[in-house]
Formats: sequence, C-alpha cells, structure tokens
Amino acid sequence: MLKAILALSHWLANYTSIFIIGIAIFTFFVPDTFKWVSGTTQTVILGLIMLTMGLTLSTEDFKILAKRPMDIFIGACAQFLIMPCVAYLLVKVFHLEPALAIGILLVGCCPGGVSSNIMSFLCHGDVAFSVGMTCASTLLAPVMTPFLMQVVAGEIVEINAVGMFINILIVTVMPVSLGCFLNYIYSKKSYFPTLRSLMPGISVICLACIVGGVISTVHDPLIERGMVLFLWTFAIVFCHNTLGYLLGWVAGRMAQFNTAKKRTISIEVGMQNAGLATNLATIFFTTQPLAVLPCAISCAWHSISGTLLAGIYLQYDKIKGNRKLA
Repeated sequence: MLKAILALSHWLANYTSIFIIGIAIFTFFVPDTFKWVSGTTQTVILGLIMLTMGLTLSTEDFKILAKRPMDIFIGACAQFLIMPCVAYLLVKVFHLEPALAIGILLVGCCPGGVSSNIMSFLCHGDVAFSVGMTCASTLLAPVMTPFLMQVVAGEIVEINAVGMFINILIVTVMPVSLGCFLNYIYSKKSYFPTLRSLMPGISVICLACIVGGVISTVHDPLIERGMVLFLWTFAIVFCHNTLGYLLGWVAGRMAQFNTAKKRTISIEVGMQNAGLATNLATIFFTTQPLAVLPCAISCAWHSISGTLLAGIYLQYDKIKGNRKLA
C-alpha cells in the first residue's frame, strides 16, 4: 500500500501540469465539485502547500542565504522588480479591465513558486541557488507583496496592505517555519524520509484543489463571456510568464552568472506562487470575482511552461554535446 502511495506521489510530481489541467477541465463541466474550496478552507489548503515546502527544507538550505548573499540579493531584486513591472506594463499596454489587471498584478507581486526548485533540478540548474531564492522571496513576501500591490495596483483598487501582510504571514512564513522545525526535530527518524517523499504529491493535490475551487467560482462568468475571455486572459498570462523567463535570463547574464545560475534565476523569476495570488484575490478582492482567473490560469500554465523550459535547456545541452562530438 505504501509503495503504491509513494508511486502516486512520484507520478503527481512528474506530471503536475497534466493533473492540474485535468482537474480544471473536469471542474469546468462539474463546477459543484470544488465549491467547498473557498474562504478559510482555501487558506488552510495553501498553508498545507507551504508546510510541505517547509518539510523538505533543512538547516543547510537556509545556510545558503548566509553563504551566498550576493547571489540571493541579485535573485530577490530580479524577482520583485521584473515580474511586477512586466505585469504593470501589460496592464497599461493592453488596457486590461480592473478585475484581470488586479489578477495579473497579484501574480507578479507574489514570491517564486515552490515547484521552481524541481524545474531547476531537471534542467541541471543551480538547485542550491534555487532553494535559496525561494526561501528568500517567501520570507520577504509578507512585506514586499502588499507594498508592491500598493504601488502598481493602488490606482485601480484600494489595497488592504496590513490585512495582506497578516494573511501572507499566516499562509506562507508560519507553515514553512513549522515544516522546517519538524524537519529539524524528526529528520533523523527512520520514517521521516518516507514522509518527505509524500510531500510533492500532497502539494500537487492541494494546488489542484485550489485551481478547482477557482474554476468553480468563475464558472458562470466564463460561460457568460465565452471562450474569448479565457483565451484573452491566457494570452496575458503567457506574455507575463515568458517575459519573466527571458528577463530573468538577462538579469543573470548582466550579473555574469554561469549557465547553471542563469537557468535557475530565469526559472525562479518566471514561475510565481500563483496559489498565493489566488488566495489573496479570493479574500481581498471579492468585488472583482474575475481577478482570480489570471491566478488560476497561472497555477496551471507555470507548471507547464516550467517543464517545457527545462526540456528546452536539456535539448540545448544535447545538441551542444553532439556538436562537440562531431
């Protein structure tokens, strides 16, 4: 039984995007399935995702912050400068309606996504740097996300900065800290490695629940406004995400990073914690229900694009290796 559960967790980690897309499509046709994922329930689920992240982090991971301060500083600056600025630019260039503007700005102002570490590993990036960047951006998020939203979205809607600070603290920093504490206390227990192996699968299931909850929420507006709304929103998410990857790479090049670190900062900048953005949109922007749509699409698309980008990097290595042999 345990082997089957571990195998399922491994499958979910490898095919995250397929599973989330499947849940999204299923929920679109059966919208009542995930209506229970809202409000406090959604917050608890997001907290569980961050707890699973904490359980996979050790004290050695946090030592990276002290051992490589300049790398982490450059990465954090890129994270919290590029994505909010790109989102703001897209809002202005495409004259987005307030709801969609709030959604894409939220995604841009959130910290890096937890699955970015896996993508960095897959493409032979600097995994230690990736973990350090994720830790740093998550710890900074309670301050940076409300502040940046006030800057880029304050002219569109009133921002409850204090409320957002408290919410992000509760759903990110506290669960991650608890997970790290449990890791420190129980890491030497014989059963703990097995428990950690289950964390990726649990995280994917929780993320799928959040996406399902969002689809249930926006189902009726999507039906009313048709496929055009979905395609338009996806186009904005695609541009935001792709420009994040490209400009992240440029930032790494300007910092004279090696290839592994350039790949990592590219992925870290481009992949956002869209689950957190979804939670914030649901709680703080209830008057704009469609604000969660860019967040939900980002949840699925970032996993897909991250996997595709990792594959492109690996394919480049293969072609380069073949040229050397020729």
